[in-house]
Amino acid sequence: MNKLVITAAIVGAEVSRQDNPNLPLNPEEIAQAAIAAGEAGAAIIHLHARDSNGTPTQSKEVFRRTMDLIKRYSKVILQVSTGGTVGMTLAERLQPISLRPEMATLTTGSVNFGQAVFCNSPEDIRSLALELAAYGVKPEVEVFEVGMINNAWELVQKGVLQLPLHFDLVLGVPGGIPATAKNLLHLVESLPKDSSWSVAGIGRHELPLSILAISMGGHVRVGFEDNVYYAKGELAQSNAQLVQRIARLAKEMGREVASPDEARQLLGLGH
Repeated sequence: MNKLVITAAIVGAEVSRQDNPNLPLNPEEIAQAAIAAGEAGAAIIHLHARDSNGTPTQSKEVFRRTMDLIKRYSKVILQVSTGGTVGMTLAERLQPISLRPEMATLTTGSVNFGQAVFCNSPEDIRSLALELAAYGVKPEVEVFEVGMINNAWELVQKGVLQLPLHFDLVLGVPGGIPATAKNLLHLVESLPKDSSWSVAGIGRHELPLSILAISMGGHVRVGFEDNVYYAKGELAQSNAQLVQRIARLAKEMGREVASPDEARQLLGLGH
């Protein structure tokens, strides 16, 4: 198997300090969390940003400040979110792309998201994909339902996306595909040939799906965006703690963890 690429989704847009008091919020805290996650074994940092009030923001300047702080002390791959938070316009969501991060998310469909709807119309998906291409940013195709894989394939056939693709399979969001081993296998078997993939299990599903991904040759995403607990009833102390556990389990299962530069080679970044 290839080495394991660990992604740390360190802050997200929905989690608050009421959920976990250790959540990083301002650029300095988020940068410190990213650097620590990288030292623990994360090769990719999935990045959201918050304003001075702790509210989710897609502000280019807030992202710039956060990214500059991380890059000063770490070689991790920075992957910005283009989802922002539910209700943002596409123009808002696109702001950090002009900073030319190495990667960014591309959600290829709409999904019920708790009590809200995360909307991504076909035209918005196409526009976002073209924007990523224009700035040389590699997309991570974010999938909440199996139909989103087909939507990505249609963009390949139209020349908007290029193979090989990298997918993040998100299971367990209320309203999205349930987090079961059977559903993970179905998603993986539906991917275009030679695609790479990671899994993000939401809440209590994070650990069991991560173990499955390690054994199946996939990659893993963990972090406060997806899960604020280390064990039942025990809040995680940090994102790095969640990363460390995956790195340890991977080693015990005989799979090496990729460094950021090794992850770049696996994902075809910088080519």
